[in-house]
Amino acid sequence: MLTNERIEQILQDSGALLTGHFLLTSGRHSDRYMQCAKILQSPAYATELVSHLHNAFKDDAVDIVISPAVGGIVIGYELARQLGATSLFAERENGVMTLRRGFAIPKGARVVVAEDVITTGGSVREVIDIVKNAGGVLAGVALLVDRSGGGIDFGAKTVAAYTTAVTSYEADNCPICAAGDIPLTKPGSRNTP
Repeated sequence: MLTNERIEQILQDSGALLTGHFLLTSGRHSDRYMQCAKILQSPAYATELVSHLHNAFKDDAVDIVISPAVGGIVIGYELARQLGATSLFAERENGVMTLRRGFAIPKGARVVVAEDVITTGGSVREVIDIVKNAGGVLAGVALLVDRSGGGIDFGAKTVAAYTTAVTSYEADNCPICAAGDIPLTKPGSRNTP
């Protein structure tokens, strides 16, 4: 079984845990950032971490694993591979999360939404809406890292390989901004206004 200690070692060894002043996809600010793409440079790390998610969903008759682009694609693909399911991803078109590239979710398909890291869960919720609007059955949510401390309810089975509570701030109330000595950076894959 994958332990928290082993996951923390992977985060450190891969350089995935960054410190500084970060603009998160949610628009919030934080002094820590999980750059899961650093973990995913290593197929061995991806396989090891996703095996924990596989074990949680292996008996759930999953047909499709879908992820929001870009961060969740590798996680979703690896989970689908381990589950013997189809791998899809949703992407933004004119600011709206959508299925493109001929992807479709058949009515009644059992679907897991997979994401690399969440803070507020906004992208995951958008993909859940796609699943439900297509007539799919939400079998659960699989996360590599849950930065909310496990505090987000997606209305379905939710499993994270690693859960931590990372403090984040509304931009107007950010003490890092107020101190003014660390510039704000946006390391993620999605532009935030």
